[in-house]
Amino acid sequence: MIDYEKALLDLVTPMVEDKTNVSVKLMPTLEENEVLLYVYANSEDVARLIGRRGMMATSIRQMMSVASRKEDKRVMIKFEAY
Repeated sequence: MIDYEKALLDLVTPMVEDKTNVSVKLMPTLEENEVLLYVYANSEDVARLIGRRGMMATSIRQMMSVASRKEDKRVMIKFEAY
């Protein structure tokens, strides 16, 4: 089984400036085949992770969806600032 929290954390950590204040939390969902992940970081880093017009967030979501296809899961990622 894929550790989605670790995979996403390894993906976003090099993109932020304050690496000590970035975290990823796996949240429970009602659907069995869904994975909901929250990325918490400083507001400047969240803006960097979302990117202009959401391009960076879209890319991060695509990378995680490719990883989840093996288990036939749907990954949803939300970005939150501290």
